[in-house]
Amino acid sequence: MTSETTTLPTPEQIRRAPKVLLHDHLDGGLRPATVVELARANGYEGLPETDPEKLGIWFREAADSGSLERYLETFAHTCAVMQTRDALARVAAECAEDLAADGVVYAEIRYAPEQHLEQGLSLEEVVEAVNEGFREGERRARENGHRIRVGALLTAMRHAARALEIAELANRYRDSGVFGFDIAGAEAGYPPTRHLDAFEYLKRENNHFTIHAGEAFGLPSIWQALQWCGADRLGHGVRIIDDIEVADDGAVKLGRLASYVRDKRIPLEMCPTSNLQTGAAPSYAEHPIGLLRRLQFRLTVNTDNRLMSGTNMSREFEHLVKTFRYTLDDMQWFTVNAMKSAFIPFDERLAMINDVIKPGYAELRAEWLFRPASTTLPASSGSDSE
Repeated sequence: MTSETTTLPTPEQIRRAPKVLLHDHLDGGLRPATVVELARANGYEGLPETDPEKLGIWFREAADSGSLERYLETFAHTCAVMQTRDALARVAAECAEDLAADGVVYAEIRYAPEQHLEQGLSLEEVVEAVNEGFREGERRARENGHRIRVGALLTAMRHAARALEIAELANRYRDSGVFGFDIAGAEAGYPPTRHLDAFEYLKRENNHFTIHAGEAFGLPSIWQALQWCGADRLGHGVRIIDDIEVADDGAVKLGRLASYVRDKRIPLEMCPTSNLQTGAAPSYAEHPIGLLRRLQFRLTVNTDNRLMSGTNMSREFEHLVKTFRYTLDDMQWFTVNAMKSAFIPFDERLAMINDVIKPGYAELRAEWLFRPASTTLPASSGSDSE
C-alpha cells in the first residue's frame, strides 16, 4: 500500500492546516457587524448599508471593480469607525481571534497609524491600542483551543509625507509588538523612492520593512523597491511576471530583474483574490502564482483584505488547490516560505517551522492511515478463488 499524500486536501483539512499570514491589512479585515456597531456607537452615518450581511456584500462588490484606486476607496468606511482606543483594540482582538480560528499560527498585520488620528489619538496611542488588542485576541484564541502569534507592521501612506515619522515610530516599538514597516496606497505617481529617507533610516537601525510594489504599476516599482530602497519583501510583486517570457514550446526565460528576485530568494507576498479584484490578474488560473511556483520563486499566500475580498487564508488555499491541484505538500511549501520570511528572529522562525508547521502537516498527511475500515464485502471478481 502506498501513502496518500498526493491526494488533494479537503476544505476541512485546509482549515486545520497551520498557516502563516504576512500580508493582511487591519482596516481591511473587520467583521461587518463590528463596522455597523462601531459606526452606531461613534455617530458615523456614512455607511452604504446598516445591515451587516448587506454591508459585507457591498464591500465585496465595491472592491470587485478591477481598479486599485476604486478598491482603496472602500477603506474610508472602515477607517472612519477606527478612531478611538476602544475601537482599535476591539478590531485588533477580533482580527487575531478570527485568524486563529482559521488555522493561522503566525500573522503580521499592517495598518497606517496616521489614518486613525481624527478623534485626537496620538500615533503612540494608536500603536498601543492595537498592540493591546492583539494580545487580547491571542488570549481569547488560547481559550478556544487555538494558538497564534500576531505582530504589527506600521504602514506609511505613499501619497503622504509622514514616512520617516512612521518609520521612527516602528523602530521605537520594535520590541513591543511592532515587527516592521511598510508603505501602501496607490502606486502610480507615488514611487517608493519618494520615501527614501525612511528606508535609509530603517536600514541604519537594522530594522525590517516590506514595500507594496509590482501590483498596479509594474517592473519599475519592483526595481525601485529593491535596488533603491532595499526592501526585505515585496508586497504583492505579481508584475514580476512581466520580466518572464514563456515560448510556445513552454521554454521559460527570466529577465535580469526576475532572475535577481529568484536568485536572492526575495519573498513575494501573493494575494490571489485581491489581485483579481484590482485587475493585477485576470483569473485564478492565469494568476502568476502558478508559473512562479513552478519556477521556485520564494512565494507566500496571503489575504490582503479579508472583508473586501470576502476571504480568509483557507479560502485562498481552496482556490489554489482547485485551480492548480495543490496538495498538502504544496501548502506546506508556501507556509514554510512565509515563516522563513517573517520579521522575527531566526531561532523563533525555525522553532515555528519545526515544532508547529511541519508536525501539523505531518499529522494531516497521516490521517488516511486511520480511516475506519470498510464494513462492506469487496465486489465479486467473477471467479472462484480456488
